[in-house]
Amino acid sequence: MTHKTASFVRNELIPESPPPVSETGAVKWMRENLFSSPLNIIMTIASLWAVYTLFNSVAPWFLNGVWSGNSVRDCYEILDGATGACFAVLKERWPQLIYGFKYPPSEFWRPNFAAVLLCVAIAPVLFSTVSKKLFLFTVVYPFLAFWLIWGGTILGPIVAFAGCAVAVLASRRLESYGFALAALCGFVCALVCWIFGGYLVDIGKDFLVLPSVPSRDMGGFMLNLILGTVCVSLSIPLGIMLALGRQSDMPIIKWICVCFIEFIRGVPLITLLFVANVVLAYFFPPDTNIDLILRVIIMITLFSAAYIAEVIRGGLAALPSGQFEAANSLGLNYAQAMRLIILPQALKVSIPGIVNVAVGLFKDTTLVSIISMFDLVGMIRGPILSSTAWNGVYWELFAFAALLFFVVCYGISQYSQWLERQLETDHR
Repeated sequence: MTHKTASFVRNELIPESPPPVSETGAVKWMRENLFSSPLNIIMTIASLWAVYTLFNSVAPWFLNGVWSGNSVRDCYEILDGATGACFAVLKERWPQLIYGFKYPPSEFWRPNFAAVLLCVAIAPVLFSTVSKKLFLFTVVYPFLAFWLIWGGTILGPIVAFAGCAVAVLASRRLESYGFALAALCGFVCALVCWIFGGYLVDIGKDFLVLPSVPSRDMGGFMLNLILGTVCVSLSIPLGIMLALGRQSDMPIIKWICVCFIEFIRGVPLITLLFVANVVLAYFFPPDTNIDLILRVIIMITLFSAAYIAEVIRGGLAALPSGQFEAANSLGLNYAQAMRLIILPQALKVSIPGIVNVAVGLFKDTTLVSIISMFDLVGMIRGPILSSTAWNGVYWELFAFAALLFFVVCYGISQYSQWLERQLETDHR
């Protein structure tokens, strides 16, 4: 019996062949996402046609834009009947759009420097990889920014910071006696510190002084950023307190929080702004001149806090009861359980809702133009469009305003999505 021996035996694997063109890259993505069914094909073609039509209409207007000129008539002369935008208004009125029409040009460096420091101050809050030592600067920044933007002696912000620090230290020392007592004692200590500090400010009013800029001279996009940043920063802790108060076992505290939240959520923001402009001053002692920006910040903060409170209450309700029982089994009191166990989990669940409220609040800062505050929209509707030089220029100005708000709101949205992915530890 004869055996046949193979003349060649392969010792290595055959190299893998590349996948078909239709199963990789952009072709595969388009086939699966754009042309996967007859309905998707129709919708894709219709969408492409709509995008092409819009681009074909807007592109000549944008590409033929005029960037030099002192009035809208100069733009018309340069265009000579052609279609084009008059972007010269942005170049000529740039300081007014950003800083308002009364902020001293020689002091523009102050809000610019405050904006740069803001990026440094919020870095340790937003990103865990940043050194925690910067938290000290984050705590100091609000008082430093106030001094930079409004001016005056630096002793005022120092006294305000000292009062807040005393309040926090007193509250932490008395935390074991109950949250309400600790908060009350902290407020009293801060009030005493501010009263005695006021005499110190009067004595050293010439120490490290920047030229004072009154609030009525502030405007433009700078005012929107100030209102948005301050109100969001204040409304989140206030919303947490309201959410906890609404779930409290103490009937008085619970019903005060319930009535406040339901009343604020049932009133339009524009009504509260009119209250801040006209009525709120009557609630303060006679002959007291309360700054308009401060009154607006109070009302917008209260309005936003009511909505954030409901968002956080939903996050608290989403937690299983076992988390509360685990905190009790560890012997933690109410404040410790909330700070260490309950609130970190509830806030993680509430991130989308909080960001939604924050983005809506930042856009709603444009409503202050209704009460004669010259923010970005107020500057456009007021001094710029009322001038004879730029009367009739609408699309360029409002498109620029929309672009600024879109950049900020889109950045907030993208950061929230990144934060959700970082905190998504359920299935790792």
